[in-house]
Amino acid sequence: MDRYSEVTNKNQREIVLLKSFPCKWGKCSFCDYILDNSNEEDEINKLNFQVLENVTGKYKVLEVINSGSCFEIPQDSLLKIKEIIKEKKIERLFLESHWSYKKKIKEMRDFFEIPITFKIGVETFDYDFRNNYLNKNAKFKSVEELKEYFDSPCIMVGIKGQSRDMIDKDMEIVLNNFNHATINVFIDNSSDVKRDEELVSWFEDKYKFLIDNSKIEVLFNNTDFGVGD
Repeated sequence: MDRYSEVTNKNQREIVLLKSFPCKWGKCSFCDYILDNSNEEDEINKLNFQVLENVTGKYKVLEVINSGSCFEIPQDSLLKIKEIIKEKKIERLFLESHWSYKKKIKEMRDFFEIPITFKIGVETFDYDFRNNYLNKNAKFKSVEELKEYFDSPCIMVGIKGQSRDMIDKDMEIVLNNFNHATINVFIDNSSDVKRDEELVSWFEDKYKFLIDNSKIEVLFNNTDFGVGD
């Protein structure tokens, strides 16, 4: 399992994959990522401290991800991140959270005392597909409501059941409303949700221009940021 890497093309930054307590929601129909968690706090902190020792601060930007939301990272690990931020003079942090923690977002921004780009796994702005098929439990009704709390949506494409029209609408929303977004091309895993190869090919052809868009990061594989396995 690779837990430290550098993103060197767009939005250059260091990135760490930490362990955490189990995902609070943990019921998304497409996700088996939540297997990378634990209830053993000492074990979690020991590993996280080792991973964080790799951070150099060379880009002044750090992204911290885990198998769930940043609010599930133990307090001692959060304090270690804050210590690293001050020691390495990091000026911006990327974090991710589930919609259910929206009321705690400001608390986390205040804790770290530097600008945070808060990501959220939206997957799609189609309310029905997001909540009834993907089971995201992210029941915001508008882009404006989402932007009250979060800065950067993560969108998923290439799932059987999605349509071209649905993806077109998602890309339009992302391009017109956000300064940063991540597009994840779905990869088959142990869940019952399956990849639509024809849809992926169509997306890769129509939206290849996104590769040159500084605001959009497209992940064709789960490990394109250099962490995970």
